[in-house]
Parts: sequence; structure tokens; C-alpha cells
Amino acid sequence: MMPSSLTDHIKKYISLTETEEQQICNAVTVKAIKKKSFLLEPDHVCKELHFVSSGCLRLYFINKKLNEQITLFAIENWWITDYESLDSGRPSSYYMQAVENSEVISISKTKLDELFEAVPKLERYFRIVQQRAFAATQTRIKYIYSMSDEERYHHFSSRFPAFMQRVPQYMLASYLGFTPQFLSKIRAKNI
Repeated sequence: MMPSSLTDHIKKYISLTETEEQQICNAVTVKAIKKKSFLLEPDHVCKELHFVSSGCLRLYFINKKLNEQITLFAIENWWITDYESLDSGRPSSYYMQAVENSEVISISKTKLDELFEAVPKLERYFRIVQQRAFAATQTRIKYIYSMSDEERYHHFSSRFPAFMQRVPQYMLASYLGFTPQFLSKIRAKNI
């Protein structure tokens, strides 16, 4: 049986019959992912979406300076994938890696398309979730362009204090767009 975390999340947005829940259950797989293990690496086509039922994952690429550039974190009840590769079928340029020991509920693009046919209201659920994710991305981009590094750090730490404890400093610095050394200076100033 599928972990209730996914069906509970879906039911926040749409109602499901027992039959529909079973159809979803039959379409997904549950995976235990060890810390530092990869779900995706560059030059491979992304074929699944992943719902994080426990743990934390990150999506990143290697920039021209050969540094990791984190574009997305996903914790409990968040979805993560490389949508460009998933949609186009072209190889990804991203790494998707577990930051902590994690459990994900995965669904292939093929199975998801079949579910949309069988349970059309699931498209509403995914539309809502993706709109919220897109809005969060737009806000993050706005903050990158309109706030100083220090302002961005303080804003993020005040909004997500528990998250700050879960992610290593160098990953947080990458996500916020500055160096680990700069992050250390900001944190030292605020002690």
C-alpha cells in the first residue's frame, strides 16, 4: 500500500474515491534513497517525478567555474524532478541527490499520463502544485535580483528556520547564490 503521505497531500486539493486511490497506488513505486545517492545524473533522461515522503533531496548542476549550483531542494510533501528532461525526453544536465536518507514515491511520465486519463481530476492537483512551485521560483528569482546576499540570507533563515538545520552550509550557500565563506561571515556576524 502506498504511504498515506501522498494521498493525504493529494486530498488537500482534490477528493479521491477508494478506486482512484488504488489506481494511484498501483502507478507509483516507493524508494528508499540513501544519503548522497543519486536519482538522476547528467546525460541521462529524467523519466520520473518524485514525491518526498521523508528526507531531503536537491537538484543541482555544475557551473562554468566547476562549482555545484543548487536550483531546488525538496523536503517532505514536495515534488522534485527535472521537468525539462522529463517533458522533452532529452538528457538532463542536472544531478538529483539525497541530502539525507530519504523515502520518495516515484511515478514515471508514462504512468502519470495514464493516470491523467483514468483520473482526470489529478491534472487539477498537479496544476495547483506546479503553480505554487512556479510562484515560489519566481519569488526566489526576485529576491536574488532585489536583495543583497545578507538580506537574502536573513529572509530565508527567518522563513525556514528548521530547514537551516537540515542542510549543510555549503549547500545553503549554493542555493542562496553565494560562497560558503560569505555565509560563514554572515553567520559569525549574527552570533
